[in-house]
Amino acid sequence: MPNPASDRLLHMLALGALAAGCTLVLWPFLTSLIWAVILVSTSWPAFLWLDRSLGQRRTLAASLMTLLVTVALLGPVAAVALAMADNAAELGRAASALVKDGLPDAPAWLADLPLVGQPIHDYWQQFAHDSQKFTAELEKLAKPAQAAALAAGRAVGAGVLDIGLSVFLAFFFFRHGEILAERLRIALKRFTGVRATYLLGIARSTVTGVIYGILGTGLAQGVLATFGFAVAGVPGAVLLGVATFFLSVVPVGPPLVWGGAAIWLFRQGQPDWALFVAAWGFFVVSTVDNVIKPFIISRGANLPFAVVFLGVLGGLLAFGVIGAFLGPTLLAVGYRLATEWTAIGPATATADDTAERKIAPGSPHSRE
Repeated sequence: MPNPASDRLLHMLALGALAAGCTLVLWPFLTSLIWAVILVSTSWPAFLWLDRSLGQRRTLAASLMTLLVTVALLGPVAAVALAMADNAAELGRAASALVKDGLPDAPAWLADLPLVGQPIHDYWQQFAHDSQKFTAELEKLAKPAQAAALAAGRAVGAGVLDIGLSVFLAFFFFRHGEILAERLRIALKRFTGVRATYLLGIARSTVTGVIYGILGTGLAQGVLATFGFAVAGVPGAVLLGVATFFLSVVPVGPPLVWGGAAIWLFRQGQPDWALFVAAWGFFVVSTVDNVIKPFIISRGANLPFAVVFLGVLGGLLAFGVIGAFLGPTLLAVGYRLATEWTAIGPATATADDTAERKIAPGSPHSRE
């Protein structure tokens, strides 16, 4: 006689083994899958407009949208990689000249810095005008620096591969996005009940807010800072622009970069260009952070600073370069869903009642 309890247990074990096997197969591509979903979710309204403009020819619209995403993502990445290679060569030539001639005397103002100024000044003076001693000291740092450079190169290469694979997967998500979104809604409904559609809408608005509000404005700050540094003739303008992008999540991050560049120009006897960089950083680069970012975030993802900051750092450690985008996005979605799930008050019940009757505007499975 069949035993329903044992049959149910066997079914659960079989499903668990199947899920574990699928997860194991897809695990190397998890980063690309998540990033493809983010790309499609944030660009879905533009894709729907393109699809309508082409007379509902979905495959053609998906192909054109994938091409646009490819140009928008891989084009800047390739340009930045080439520019960083030039900057690295420039810095290498400067380092060679420095090793040949030896360090100059330490600036007098360095010793006046509190706590660390005098030790740094004394350490610098040990190698001033002594190229042999300076070279010997650099040799101690050569292997760690080489290992760090190789690790950074591998991380950048892996990030480019992840982006390329995510763009490839994005075509299929564009092509079958509505069906996939509907199946996801049904699957979530089995776990969350009538809250499924509402929670999907919250997740999508959060992703859009993070990508446009936090990472988009950080990218804008990096590009504008790079332009200002290049105009002023600051060495390593692209590297400094990349640093501005990554430090944009910190409230005082970009001013540290453009402020340091302005101080360097002033010390080089170029006060006019120093004033230009300071004005450009204050009135242009920081305006993006102080005006545009809050406006966009308030429309989709009003998040605590700690969530974004930990998301960027944790994402970089977990996923590499592309983690700068994935980390804050995933944490932001988790934070918003946890907040909604544990909300106290009648507003949640009202949202639950209306979620099943009406699909959230702008959701991927909505045609409008």
